[in-house]
Amino acid sequence: MNPAYATVDHVITVPLDHSAPNGPDIQIFAREVVDPARAGERLPWLLYLQGGPGGKSPRPSAGSPGWLAQALKTHRVLLLDQRGTGRSTPVTARAASHFGSPARLAAYLGHFRADSIVADAELIRRHLCGGEPWETLGQSYGGFITLTYLSRAPEGLRACYVTGGLPGLAGTADDVYARTYPRVRDRVLDFYARYPQDASRLRKISDLLETAEVRLPDGDQLTTRRLRTLGLVLGMGDGFERLHWLLDESVDADGELTDTFLHQLMNLTGFTDNPLFAVMQETLYGQGAGPTGWAASRALADFSEFTEEADPLLLTGEMIYPWMFREITGLRPFADAADLLAEHTGWPPLYDPHRLAANEVPLAAIVYHDDMYVDAGLSLRTAREVGATRVWVTNEWEHDGVTSSGGRVLARLMDLAAGRA
Repeated sequence: MNPAYATVDHVITVPLDHSAPNGPDIQIFAREVVDPARAGERLPWLLYLQGGPGGKSPRPSAGSPGWLAQALKTHRVLLLDQRGTGRSTPVTARAASHFGSPARLAAYLGHFRADSIVADAELIRRHLCGGEPWETLGQSYGGFITLTYLSRAPEGLRACYVTGGLPGLAGTADDVYARTYPRVRDRVLDFYARYPQDASRLRKISDLLETAEVRLPDGDQLTTRRLRTLGLVLGMGDGFERLHWLLDESVDADGELTDTFLHQLMNLTGFTDNPLFAVMQETLYGQGAGPTGWAASRALADFSEFTEEADPLLLTGEMIYPWMFREITGLRPFADAADLLAEHTGWPPLYDPHRLAANEVPLAAIVYHDDMYVDAGLSLRTAREVGATRVWVTNEWEHDGVTSSGGRVLARLMDLAAGRA
């Protein structure tokens, strides 16, 4: 029996700083995937840009990720571990602890934004494809990278597909979080409407944490504010059920938190595998408009319903707060560097509005109407501002629709880009 996929691993060396090609190098890893029956054919390439920031590319297995079988009908797929993730010179807590000074670490991390990822992709494209352009599939943050790609190197692109990831081109971090908190509030209230008992469970856990010191398996103290970060999962298609079943086994017959709950919560909120998600989150919105300055934390003060005393207890979502870097083991080595990144004023723009307005590369995007992570209003505004763009708006799926739909989302986006739909 033939394996589901034929794969080839690629590792290339790239400059840490593409503006200083003779400086330090890092390694970039990508996995080529093709239908074994078509491995010898000349097929168009599809580059997959994972969500995040800080998310490594999926590892293929039979039926996973859900869009891959559809893509392999027509394409040779490249699963890129973006710099700092997976096997691409990973940025980990251990690596961060070896830098010697927060300033050196912050300077290093400044090279891990979308502009550097695009420059990596172009080196890889020329290595694999010569002068031929390729297509891209950008999920979530991968869509942000796509708009940077179209701004900086559109000649490398034949067509682009974006799933839940059209960013606001000029939106600041403050703009983004002013829109994010109400969406998270509504999603948490929808969760409580489906599982009313979980509102009381979370309040009971919070009250317990206020009266007793509870330690996670790695030694971190569990606090109400860390408990509330479980809300991050609620924007995915299975998020309500994942959180519900976690809470279902949270408290034992003696009224104490179970080992199972504490272990799972530690893993869900510990950033062990993806510290860049926390470290780089607000740098996505740094584009010459001054420091981001811990925008999510500042915005929190404008929403009284998110206080820990409010009833019901509202969870938080894709927000990163300064306390995380002092209280979470996997983030502590980044703490002072994260403060420096929050204060940085020199972030270059990631998008070129004039070039995007004149874009001629077919861009097809799905916008999830109820997306908890990426504001649909900002996405639709961007769609109007970027040339050659066709948009499909739906509430049939949550943020992970490209995976949970099997190949349906990708197939329709390809049809949209090609003018078949």
